[in-house]
Amino acid sequence: MRERAASPHTHHHRSGRRRTTTALTVVAGLTAAALATTVTVQPAGAATTAIPAWPSATGSQTVSKTIEVSGTYDGGLKRFTGSGDLGDGGQGEGQDPLFKLKDGATIKNVILGSPAADGIHCSGSCTIQNVWWEDVGEDAASFKGTSTSSVYTVSGGGAKKASDKVFQFNGAGRLVVTKFQVADFGKLVRSCGNCSKQYKREIVVNDVDVTAPGKALVGVNTNYGDTASLRSVRIHGDSGKKIKPCVRYTGNSTGAEPKETGSGPDGTYCQYTASDLSYD
Repeated sequence: MRERAASPHTHHHRSGRRRTTTALTVVAGLTAAALATTVTVQPAGAATTAIPAWPSATGSQTVSKTIEVSGTYDGGLKRFTGSGDLGDGGQGEGQDPLFKLKDGATIKNVILGSPAADGIHCSGSCTIQNVWWEDVGEDAASFKGTSTSSVYTVSGGGAKKASDKVFQFNGAGRLVVTKFQVADFGKLVRSCGNCSKQYKREIVVNDVDVTAPGKALVGVNTNYGDTASLRSVRIHGDSGKKIKPCVRYTGNSTGAEPKETGSGPDGTYCQYTASDLSYD
């Protein structure tokens, strides 16, 4: 609230002292009321986190050819859907994405509708900010940088209806998913289990809301030295704790189905403790 500037002209009053006293009384009353309100609105120990609401689309745009992004692309919260070769809505591997981000690019304020083909591909370091997938196709986003210094950041946004993976981590480097929400999914993040070129990958999942049903939050390949750190993960509707927070695999570069070797915190590959997860 803006402060109102004092009047440049002051009239003379005999009752100046009384007015000052009255003003002080009003200020004191307002201060007490403000303190009371603060205590009422946010009592000690109250929950402070709520799942953000999904945004409404401001418009729509069909995409028949992959949109290549360098620099920053702001979609203005329009809904983008695939058409033509990008519009079959299938789960086949090797589909083209709606958006392809060059190294260092940012995409923000985008809603991906259905069909969304293979979502977003990052060729190198990238930032995906406030992007929402209403119905994940093959994958929501794939990260493909080849440099060990690549950093991929997903901040805000959310994804629903992913029959398999939400984020496919094929390349090298570090993937950070923060302030994100996911519901009705297979895996939130999977380090590629059978890519022809394999890397050590670092995954950080922090401050996210997860709503069942779902199979796993993160899958890592221990034989390539992958790590996954989970912090402030809120899991909703999974009282039986069926969603596995972190699953370990032995990956390969032959294309064979990777073997699952275990799950749960181990301090090395799956880095979290029970206090990093909450259930309701």
